[in-house]
Amino acid sequence: MVERQTGSHAILYKPGHPNPVTVPVHPGDLKSGTLRRIVKDAGLSAADFLDLL
Repeated sequence: MVERQTGSHAILYKPGHPNPVTVPVHPGDLKSGTLRRIVKDAGLSAADFLDLL
């Protein structure tokens, strides 16, 4: 759930998850390190993330 957007970054909250996840919202692809951090902040493993695709 998008709680708010500050500039070009959306702050996402999930009920039951203690920390928000910040996601950049701008054109183009994400760098691999940025995507890895988002996945980690969301509490997912790389395998869990790939299963969701």
